[in-house]
Amino acid sequence: MAEKFITIKEVALKNNCPECYSNDGLHLTFKQKFKESNFYKSITQETKHILNCKTCNTTIYPVSWTEDIERVVNYHQRAFVPKKDTFKLKKKAWLLIGITVALLIAGVTLFFLKDSL
Repeated sequence: MAEKFITIKEVALKNNCPECYSNDGLHLTFKQKFKESNFYKSITQETKHILNCKTCNTTIYPVSWTEDIERVVNYHQRAFVPKKDTFKLKKKAWLLIGITVALLIAGVTLFFLKDSL
């Protein structure tokens, strides 16, 4: 089963980067967990956010955030609306369910026909 996080929203921040002090490089990315197997695919409610600086190509961890950055990130977290949970069966799953139901119907029919003969 493949589990990955897909990007839902990316926001450019106007705060100074704590590493390179650039004013236009910070990007806050919101991601949501996506699961896929041979039989289904689904989006879960599990989310995460990542703060990167595109200027110096570094990930900015919460330990090095300033109060301004923390305030802006908290604002965007409250404004972020994740996608709804979804669960979709693939064609293989529907085919397997159909074959199983057909075999059950055939088995029950044969069982009752055997008793009536």
